[in-house]
Amino acid sequence: MTGTGAAPKFPYMGHPDVKDILAAEAAVGLRQLNERSREIFKRVVETYLQTGEPVGSRNLSRALPMTLSPASVRNVMSDLESLGLIYAPHTSAGRLPTQTGLRLFVDGLLEIGDITEAERNEIESRMVAGGRRRGVEEFLAEAGEMLSGLSRCAGVVLAEKQSKTLKQVEFVSLGQGKALAVLVSEDGDVENRIVSVPDGLPLSSLAEATNYLNARIGGLTLADARTRIETEIEARRAQLDELTARVVTDGLATWSGDGNDRQSLIVCGRAHLLEDVKAMEDLERVRHLFEDLDAKKDLIQLLGLAERAEGVRIFIGSENKLFSLSGSALIVSPFEDSEQKIVGVLGVIGPTRLNYGRIIPMVDYTARLLGRLVP
Repeated sequence: MTGTGAAPKFPYMGHPDVKDILAAEAAVGLRQLNERSREIFKRVVETYLQTGEPVGSRNLSRALPMTLSPASVRNVMSDLESLGLIYAPHTSAGRLPTQTGLRLFVDGLLEIGDITEAERNEIESRMVAGGRRRGVEEFLAEAGEMLSGLSRCAGVVLAEKQSKTLKQVEFVSLGQGKALAVLVSEDGDVENRIVSVPDGLPLSSLAEATNYLNARIGGLTLADARTRIETEIEARRAQLDELTARVVTDGLATWSGDGNDRQSLIVCGRAHLLEDVKAMEDLERVRHLFEDLDAKKDLIQLLGLAERAEGVRIFIGSENKLFSLSGSALIVSPFEDSEQKIVGVLGVIGPTRLNYGRIIPMVDYTARLLGRLVP
């Protein structure tokens, strides 16, 4: 597939205003380029993606499908530079794409290929095998490791922790207004949390809360159980006194945690980010990227943007404040469960000099396959 300058196929998923601005700028930018300018611009970007090096007018004139002298190429490059699409990293050097230029290329000129049959078979065989013998989190980690290995980038996966179905709960008094809330999932995992309870709460209320929950949560996920029980209590259908109802709702809220706590973030294959380091500035960029990956709260929020939309999403450089120093790119796609409900996001993080045409379909295929196989 080849971009045409229409609405971007893989738009930036940031603030809606920023997304609209970038899409409009891409369309306007492409209309400003004639065939010759587009071809030269495209060659500059493709050379950067392949080698990471600036390209000069002489080499470009030899590679173009049309006959142009180096002087003519320099004139076109000067026009592209005035449009903010390319720049010279230092005096008398060739040209590299700016972040704006790279975004324009990805949105309008990128040719998206397809993954090879060998890559498709490797992805499917590893995912199917992993799903048979592993728990959900291990299975998702395997997906991240596999994407990391194929793309030579860091793999990332974000998923809800509460996808497991529940078996039973219990409240145990600890005295002084505290109780231990114990939650057991059907696969045997146990999670303990300390919850606040009213001072002087009788043990009978804890027992009643335990019995009430156990009669209703079996086979449900925590999110589903919380929604069902809170609705039931609000509708006054529950035969619970006020203190017991408070224990039930506070216990469910504590197990659920806040938005970030409910989600599991998996980052795999950081070592791949060191493979293409050629200079000290590259090493500094990777150091900043490692710091970005350690900023889990910010990364979770960024990945959460992709959960609220369909298809592959691409973040480039300082379009998001998380990558403003590292100059990195993130390619992600949401994945669904068997009920077509979005339950997570997976993708890769690497330098802006990614093989977008190869990695985009790889992320897309893995996300769709993961949606069919997630336990």
